[in-house]
Amino acid sequence: MAKAQIGIYGLGTMGSALALNIAEKGFDVAVANREVEWIADFIREAGPLGARLHPHEALEDFVAGLKTPRVILFMIPSGAPMDAMIAAVAPLLSPGDTIIDGGNADFHATRRRAEEMAARDLHFVGMGVSGGEDGARHGPSMMVGGSEHSWRQLRDILRAIAARHEGDPCVDRLGPDGAGHFVKTVHNGIEYADMQIIAEIYGLARFGMAQPPAEIGAMFARWNAGPLQSYLVEITAELLGRTDPATGHPVVDVIKDAAGQKGTGRWTVIEAVRMGQAANMIEAAVGARAWSAEKETRQAAEARLGGARGALDLGEEVLADAFAAARILGYAQGFRILEAASREYGWALDHARIAEIWRAGCIIRSALLDDIAQAFRGDLPAGQLMLAPSMAAQLTAKTPALRRVVCAAMEGGHAAPVLAAALGFHDTMRQGWGTANIIQAQRDFFGHHGFERLGQEGKFHGPWWD
Repeated sequence: MAKAQIGIYGLGTMGSALALNIAEKGFDVAVANREVEWIADFIREAGPLGARLHPHEALEDFVAGLKTPRVILFMIPSGAPMDAMIAAVAPLLSPGDTIIDGGNADFHATRRRAEEMAARDLHFVGMGVSGGEDGARHGPSMMVGGSEHSWRQLRDILRAIAARHEGDPCVDRLGPDGAGHFVKTVHNGIEYADMQIIAEIYGLARFGMAQPPAEIGAMFARWNAGPLQSYLVEITAELLGRTDPATGHPVVDVIKDAAGQKGTGRWTVIEAVRMGQAANMIEAAVGARAWSAEKETRQAAEARLGGARGALDLGEEVLADAFAAARILGYAQGFRILEAASREYGWALDHARIAEIWRAGCIIRSALLDDIAQAFRGDLPAGQLMLAPSMAAQLTAKTPALRRVVCAAMEGGHAAPVLAAALGFHDTMRQGWGTANIIQAQRDFFGHHGFERLGQEGKFHGPWWD
């Protein structure tokens, strides 16, 4: 039997979709799964592609069925299951072999695993995969972190299966060890913020402007034909136009308003704070999901405190401009977090290339990413995306609409935590003279912490200590 060029262990939704994608591109794929009874069904359902899929029930046979140096992609839950699998498979491998974790993993664990594997002359890759099941099957965006050796093993396969934007494969090696998984984590943090912005705009139109879902969906469809084009805008337009077959109501009205989360948004916020970076838009989006889960509490609070009552006079153009400004600020925060991590871990992340990888295949793909990539390749004052000439011009033109929307929402009692956070970030960062001098004076007064003086080196104390 011919040996396969890559092995995929884990035939769940994403693993099976990637295996079919790789086979369709002309590569032989060894496949295995913990629940061995899944394997035969998968091969049968693959149809003609089954000729390039090589099933194995035993882990030893699976590893033996791969060309050397071996490449094995694990599509299994991260954390303890991944560590257990490494312990089982590593003794079967040879120097130069590569293991890939394709799940949403904590990048700290990825860095640890890469170091442990390198001590055995084995290579560990943390690969972020975005695009869901359809993306995995027909072209995902992939963010790779690992050694140059492992990238040479992987790149032909990954470039073949990746989504493409104007012919450019949306995949690249972004750095060593945890770089790929960290970039995917921040991708998901930006995704949280963008989704919440869309939800807030929907809420303002629905409950503040009394527009029915289908009408709001039509507005999003119009936006998707212009500068606000994105995958999330596209699917929002689609879902708002759908009717629930069981009740005849708009389907969005029968969905419980409690959003789940799997942790990557929280990870983004935690790492940002740890590195001294504010991610208030992502933090607000994570908080909004947490509050959404407390439906009974919210219902009790509405009965006692009263819900939103103010009618809003906001036109479609104002909402669109507010959305555009908030989206730029959300991406700007995400790339600030990436830059902080790049400095701390010595990754030398290429922000323009990351933006290019995100242009197709992934959940946050949008027309704005072309502008962002160009901005990072051009004049970038202080290294800040929001100060790039093209971004600054858009913010100058569109932030007044964001201010109007946030003020109207606050006045009417409508919740808009991420839109408000975006405005707060914008207004704070454009104040050359802020108010932290008061905080430093307070800290010195109660704790003798000291402070810097303008134009002078050293640490000083206030006259209250004389």
